[in-house]
Amino acid sequence: MELVSIKNRNFALIGYPLTHSMSPFIHKRLFTLSGIDESYRNIEIPPEQLDTQFHSLTMLRGFNVTIPHKTAIIPFLTELESKAALFESVNTVVCGDTLKGYNTDTEGFLRSLSHCSVPLSGRVLIAGAGGTARMFAFEAALHGCDTTICCRDQSIEKAKKLKTDVQSKLGGASISVLPESDIEGTYDLLLNSTPLGMYPNYIGRLPLKETILSRCAAVFDAVYNPEDTALLQLARANGARAVGGMRMLVLQAVAAHEIWNQTVFSQDDIETLIVDTNVELQRVFSK
Repeated sequence: MELVSIKNRNFALIGYPLTHSMSPFIHKRLFTLSGIDESYRNIEIPPEQLDTQFHSLTMLRGFNVTIPHKTAIIPFLTELESKAALFESVNTVVCGDTLKGYNTDTEGFLRSLSHCSVPLSGRVLIAGAGGTARMFAFEAALHGCDTTICCRDQSIEKAKKLKTDVQSKLGGASISVLPESDIEGTYDLLLNSTPLGMYPNYIGRLPLKETILSRCAAVFDAVYNPEDTALLQLARANGARAVGGMRMLVLQAVAAHEIWNQTVFSQDDIETLIVDTNVELQRVFSK
């Protein structure tokens, strides 16, 4: 596979695969709102080709990074902002005399909670132990939460490593790893980092048992397709506050534009973009 020739110093998303990625739709709209004439494209790079393809990316003004390159990209960069270094995960890069990596996923997450008046505090339960769970766990620790990671048996060792990483970097962090059968008591916030509930293979599925979910005062679901997951529906039925993943997806892109071009967007424009992206999502996946 050959990298698409980059003639202009514009912007892109790298990852593999990138089927039905919403990033071009979101970023092109943000450039239009900014009044900036830039292009944005998907560039699929298999993991084994990142080394040979990376030099071509430096001709861009900036790019976003998604699976499987968020950690693999780090050795190619000359500088990391503090959150990217802490999480060991980069999703936004600024190209120039230096190559600086940022993590705007955390901004999308925190701004989503804040907009919906859901505090990141108290007892927090994280479902899953992958890359998104890593960001959740570090942010929960930074906010002084009492955090529990719950995952499948085959992911327990991965969760334990995450616990060790958080506590080694953030001394005093209160974090534990438990199987689902040992989850007890109430939680102020559930953070779902698993794909359970996602279209098409996991639609309708819940990340944890309903008896556990009924004891969570608020829920954040990183899944954004569908817009209204089974988890969010159940949370609202239980009287819990519920926040979906589309807001985080859009807001992490907004944060990237703030870094690239120092753009400031109105809240009305952001809300309209969230709605329009959900409409576009349904159009793309209904084909």
